[in-house]
Amino acid sequence: MDQVTIVECPRDAWQGLQQIIPTEEKVNYLSALVSLGFRHIDAVSFVSPKQVPQMADSEAVMEQLSRAKLPPGDKAEIIGIVVNAQGLDRALSTPFVTTMGYPYSISAYFRRANANMSRDESRRLVEKIHHKTKAAQRKAVVYISMAFGNPYDEPWGPEIVEETLVWLKDVGATTVSLADTVGTASADEVANVYRAVKDCVAGVEIGVHLHSQQDCAAEKVLAAYEAGCRRFDGALTGLGGCPFAGDELVGNIPTETILTTLASRGVATGIDTKSLAVACAMTGELRARYAHGPNEPKPN
Repeated sequence: MDQVTIVECPRDAWQGLQQIIPTEEKVNYLSALVSLGFRHIDAVSFVSPKQVPQMADSEAVMEQLSRAKLPPGDKAEIIGIVVNAQGLDRALSTPFVTTMGYPYSISAYFRRANANMSRDESRRLVEKIHHKTKAAQRKAVVYISMAFGNPYDEPWGPEIVEETLVWLKDVGATTVSLADTVGTASADEVANVYRAVKDCVAGVEIGVHLHSQQDCAAEKVLAAYEAGCRRFDGALTGLGGCPFAGDELVGNIPTETILTTLASRGVATGIDTKSLAVACAMTGELRARYAHGPNEPKPN
């Protein structure tokens, strides 16, 4: 039976919520995900609390999670997102973070909006991330932002994605995720880009981190899978999206959509139906409490 890697992204889901989730609730949620069988979790980010207030307690969340009573053998990859050298140092000083994640943008406009860096500055940071994570016996994953298209009227094409992948392999990258940051790619575009670049860097795991409107999420997952992708990022109930990509926030592809779509192809995901139902219910409760401002009426 075919097998894939599923990366659950509560960090991506939470960063756009209007109310701050208490640290203890984040810890309980992440602990529950691990117990339910999720083994790859994009959990925190080490960024300015002024820019992303929801992530101001990342060190505290990781410290408490490291002390949580998880079932024996429940080890998980815990990804912490960094966008600059200060964030990298913070992440490396947080022992429970196993993997540093960096969003490398092939769009100059988005690079400035997201991290205020030039191309050369961003590339130097990627080199530093790989050097320092290797020295610390940690891992790294690089996300190529705008990998499936560019809405900012800048040069774009699969050849730019391929050039970036080749450079990343030369730097030492072993895991890269192609991101549809603004969620505008069609299923055909997802498949065409993935097929065009998947064989250019042998030995590098290439996944997808897709944002999408819900009505076309499943076809995008299937398009990526049939093009050869075996690593998928998602967020339970489809919450989230990049708050720096534009005014219209397009959510993550729901993890439940990824799992059910892949299951229809006989793919082993490591998450059973019962665990998925519990995880979705748990996420729905969290979403209902914190997705609205304190003075807004909650949905019935």
